[in-house]
Amino acid sequence: MRQASFVLLAAMALLMAGTQAQEDFPHAFPREGVTKLVDNERVNVWEVNWINGVKQPIHRHRYDMAGVYLRYGPITVTRPDGTANPPSAPFEIPRPYFQAKDVTHREEALNPPGTPERLAIMVDLKYEPGAAQPALTAAPKLPKLFPRAGAKTVLENERVRMWDFTWERGKPVVQHVHDTDTIEVFLEGGVIASTNHEGRTVQHTVAWKSARFVPRGTIDTEVATSGSPRAIIIELK
Repeated sequence: MRQASFVLLAAMALLMAGTQAQEDFPHAFPREGVTKLVDNERVNVWEVNWINGVKQPIHRHRYDMAGVYLRYGPITVTRPDGTANPPSAPFEIPRPYFQAKDVTHREEALNPPGTPERLAIMVDLKYEPGAAQPALTAAPKLPKLFPRAGAKTVLENERVRMWDFTWERGKPVVQHVHDTDTIEVFLEGGVIASTNHEGRTVQHTVAWKSARFVPRGTIDTEVATSGSPRAIIIELK
């Protein structure tokens, strides 16, 4: 009986130690090569560069994460037990991406100088799944942000829906209501004129790898006045 109790206590101690070790790992961001682009109660948006030759710490992703890879570069992924995955084969760009929380690892670009460095825009989803949102009361008869002509769904799950959309220069998007919070990750730059329901127009100059948060409830119409901006647009569910 005494031996069984000792075994049980030892197992519990190991479990608690493992849990404590897991909790002690830092969050994935910030770290070297990472810049914060957006910070609010719903999301953090990060520009993430994997810099060749820079060793990274083991970290734990504390939030579900959505994102878009903007450049391929080989990286090695190592787990806390020291086992590693070799670099993946090159993939097409842009590459929409989703990762569930609690993944613990480090990702390193331990490559010779001149090797392409991986680049992504990553979005930490700080809100809980299924978190209730106030009902939309403004302009309920307006069309929603999506679907719309020219927009293609590129990824969808229970947390997010992602669209690939290009604003054609001089072609207005009809007035609509943003029924979800969205993050626009730009693949091509330009200028987008956004006119709200009161008639006020704001010019948004966007560029490759820039990101913009548009809150739920926004009512506007849009037109590209310079270039043909293209974005992966992430809708938060």
